[in-house]
Amino acid sequence: MTLNSNKRAAIPVLLGLLAPSIALWVPGCKKDEPPPPLPTATAEPTQETELALEPEDAGVDADADAKKVVGTGTPAPSLKACCNALAQNAKSAPPPNNVYMSQAAAVCHSMVAQGQGSGTILGAVRGALKGAGMPSACR
Repeated sequence: MTLNSNKRAAIPVLLGLLAPSIALWVPGCKKDEPPPPLPTATAEPTQETELALEPEDAGVDADADAKKVVGTGTPAPSLKACCNALAQNAKSAPPPNNVYMSQAAAVCHSMVAQGQGSGTILGAVRGALKGAGMPSACR
């Protein structure tokens, strides 16, 4: 090993040691000043009004509305037949109509049990069928 080869090996080592000090000596980026604060909105004070609760009229029977029973009429026997026809047709229908028919049958059975009117039930069944054929028992 000669002196020349030692100098060559020392050059990368010296550059490695000097690099951090050179980086500190070269000026970096200047930091920006923080932006000025946003203006605050000044709202005019509003007058608060108190909510005055008034008692209900004592002469009105509050339980009269609660005693009204909706759907007391018995649905026509044909609607039960419609629900049964939907359930039976769902077993033999191809997908996805079988799913629509079984859902329509479930809706139909629950609404018949609640005592809903025939127009309401048939409307809900048509909506649940999503275009699938309605059995002749439902017409």
